[in-house]
Amino acid sequence: MPASSETPVKLEGTPLAILVCWFLGLGSLVAWNSMLMIGDYYYALFPDYHPSRVLTLVYQPFALGTMAILAYNESKIDTRKRNIAGYILFFLSTLALLVLDLATSGKGGIGNYIGICAFVGAFGVADAHVQGGMAGDLSFMRPEFMQSFFGGLAASGALTSGLRLMTKAAFENSGDGLRKGTMLFLAIATFLEFLCIFLYALVFPKLPVVKYYRSKAASEGSTTVSSDLAAAGIQKQEIQQAEDDADSKKRLTIKELCYQNIDYLLDMFLIYVLTLSIFPGFLYENTGEHRLGSWYVLVLMAMYNVFDLIGRYVPLLEFIKLESRKGLTIATLSRFLLIPAFYFTAKYGDQGWMIFLVSFLGLSNGYLTVCVMTVAPKGYKGPEQNALGNLLVLFLLGGLFAGVSLDWLWLINSGKEF
Repeated sequence: MPASSETPVKLEGTPLAILVCWFLGLGSLVAWNSMLMIGDYYYALFPDYHPSRVLTLVYQPFALGTMAILAYNESKIDTRKRNIAGYILFFLSTLALLVLDLATSGKGGIGNYIGICAFVGAFGVADAHVQGGMAGDLSFMRPEFMQSFFGGLAASGALTSGLRLMTKAAFENSGDGLRKGTMLFLAIATFLEFLCIFLYALVFPKLPVVKYYRSKAASEGSTTVSSDLAAAGIQKQEIQQAEDDADSKKRLTIKELCYQNIDYLLDMFLIYVLTLSIFPGFLYENTGEHRLGSWYVLVLMAMYNVFDLIGRYVPLLEFIKLESRKGLTIATLSRFLLIPAFYFTAKYGDQGWMIFLVSFLGLSNGYLTVCVMTVAPKGYKGPEQNALGNLLVLFLLGGLFAGVSLDWLWLINSGKEF
């Protein structure tokens, strides 16, 4: 519905909703990004197990498999229960990683490595619940909410990068400095996950603008918002009436939505195939040694995350935002030129060129992600927008999984063992 036709009452709470969406996005990836940024600690503990590649490869099948099930059944799943379950699982898994390290006194060994992998798998399950659930929920609300949520996702990377650089500087010369920084990381991530449970369960559903869009979605046939409406104080009779009305409304099937939006779905898949074939495994293991020494990889990771965050806010400038379907596809395919660029830069270039390439990788990833996620759901009713949001995240996670699998190909002829 155009903003001009919405009354001030319906828009009340929009700034706070945008802020809450940002924090919910932050909580959706802060645990996983913390794992990526403490990769040097896990390389010290498990030098022969390729932690950045293995943990990413463990994470993705759980996320993709769970997301496929949830996307197929999205119309039957209560969004409130799904998202709260996801944030609770994030909280418990992050806390468990902290407890595991404390219980084992930071020792290596295959047993501890398997334990870490198990909790990382739980991150994948939680990610599918939260990221797909939130994208579906926000698809039938204001585009600013979706942009803010995905901005929060990127902010988690920038935040953890900044914290990692600070903890490295603070603890570098102290005994067991890597482990101290890791403990601080996991403690902060655990707190943020708990905060997200509170924000989603008690704050977000009660905002007038959120109640308006969820009521509107229910009147258009959405059956996934009942618990959220009840939590917001909407009378049961009103919810039941909306559900009764929904029974008479015909909605597009998953197959029909895929057919009508196959270009958007493939764009999302290809964006993340390219990104994850380089980040983080290639940056940790294939960029060589440079003047920055042990800081080099952390700087590369930080530059990617900061420019990924910047890229997600660039579309707020309407004259820069790319909405053409053909244009989005061309831009997505053009990014694959980065593969030979990274190869030759790692082989022949200096650290300045590598930092530039990593920054552009992050900038283009964030920009194209937000463009696709905010443009694709337009023109549909609430139920279809929810389903399409889930499908976009499914293809995003599929791209992540394919990307981390292809990332292993960089080890060919690199002189390193698989």
